[in-house]
Amino acid sequence: MSVVIVGGNDCMVRRYKDLCREYQCQAKVFTQMKDGLKNKIGCPDLLVLFTNTMSHKMVRCALNETKGQNLIVARSHSSSMSALRNILEQHAC
Repeated sequence: MSVVIVGGNDCMVRRYKDLCREYQCQAKVFTQMKDGLKNKIGCPDLLVLFTNTMSHKMVRCALNETKGQNLIVARSHSSSMSALRNILEQHAC
């Protein structure tokens, strides 16, 4: 299963990827809005939006890029490890 995480903390990127690996998921993490974000998201099975740590523009960009794709969008206000773990337990199992 492929997972794209948008938002979150820069210092947690490695932990997000390690946790996804525990659930046999490949993860891409975008903590900041950068050029080419639209082209880098791809076609994930699960899109995780950490809404507290991202701008409205970044949310719109991520949702517009994945519009029309058959994927699950999970939103979480918190960008903690336990929030990501709960999302992965819900959708990756």
